[in-house]
Parts: sequence; structure tokens; C-alpha cells
Amino acid sequence: MISKAERIKRTKAPEPNAEWGGRVPPGQVLTERFPILHEGEVPRYDMESWDLRIFGEVEEERSFSYGELMALPRVRIDCDIHCVTRWSKLDTSWEGVRFRDLFALLKVKPEAKHVMVHADQDYDTNIPLEDLMGDDILLATHYNGLPLTDKHGWPLRLLVPHLYFWKSAKWIRGFEFMKEDRPGFWERNGFHNYADPFKEQRFSGEDLNIPEDEWHHKDYD
Repeated sequence: MISKAERIKRTKAPEPNAEWGGRVPPGQVLTERFPILHEGEVPRYDMESWDLRIFGEVEEERSFSYGELMALPRVRIDCDIHCVTRWSKLDTSWEGVRFRDLFALLKVKPEAKHVMVHADQDYDTNIPLEDLMGDDILLATHYNGLPLTDKHGWPLRLLVPHLYFWKSAKWIRGFEFMKEDRPGFWERNGFHNYADPFKEQRFSGEDLNIPEDEWHHKDYD
């Protein structure tokens, strides 16, 4: 019996749309809506006790309240986003705090080269530190001029638009700085460790039971 993951791999992928100047990675289709996909229940928060924890290879562990994060410089960026389930959405607009502006406040040890992003519900995903230092890497609080909805990661989600969107974790609660890389939730379960959409780095090679590319049947905002 062919697994769902194998069926995805065998699906004839559409070619990148030349109309969009190479902005649509191979195997992706465009959507105007914003599909909602995540593991587990949507968390609810008491913002008086909510915090973002910094730990691992740092000289000093610390936590930031939501108010402390909101006091940092804020930016707006426009970018395209790409989900491993084969949808892409162009010209999305986000607001938040650049990761590197938060990083400037931290005492991270020089040997830290990787970051594990910790999020609710018991989710994590790994990203090279250098991939988090770009202009368009945000701790996002707003989408299209409005606060994030609960289902899209309120009060805080990561935005890493040059990687498949599972790396842009919702409901983030901590950054663990690491000397050595280790896989996160989906990476442990057969997804690619790095996840470049233009190289179609969807899977690590293992067979796994994941949803087929039927994201158009999912909930939308």
C-alpha cells in the first residue's frame, strides 16, 4: 500500500509560473486565501504571565514579557510564503520585531550556530542562526495591518519566508541557542532539515504519514 507521503512525492508538480518571475517554487500552486494548518489545539493565553524565554548557549538566560518585546523597534515587510503542502501566497504583509534586533540584546555565546525555536503546543523547529539574521525575519504580531488571529499564531509567531512555512512557527515561546544542530518536531518526523522551497526540500527521505496536498479543504482566514 502506497503511503500518503509517497503519493505526494509521485504527484506531478506544476512548473514555476513564468508570469511571476520565478517567485513561485516548483511544485507549488497559488492561493489568494490563507490556509490554516497546525498540530494540536489553538492555545489560549493569560498575557500577564506570557513570556518569551532565551536559553541554551547564552551567557545569561532571560525572559521577555510581551510588553518588553512590543517596546522594541517595529518594522513592516512584504514577502511571499510557501507551504510544504504545495500552496504559495504572494505579497503578504507582516509587522513585528526583527529577530536580529532582539538578538542584539542577548548575550549569546560565539559558539552558538543553531537555534531551536520552541512553541506551543510542544512544538519545535530548528534553524541555522545565520538564517535568522536577515531583514525579513520577524517576530510577527500583525498580518495585513491587523493583529494575528489565534489560529495564525497570536500573540507571536516567527516569520522565515525563505524556508517552507513550517519553519515559521506559530505561538513561539522560546529560542534555544545551540552549538550543534538537532532536528525539531517535523524534522524528526521525516521532513527536510533545512527546507528550501526552491530546491523542493520537503522530505528527508523517510516514508511518513502526512496529509496530501488537499490544503484547499482546510480552514481559511
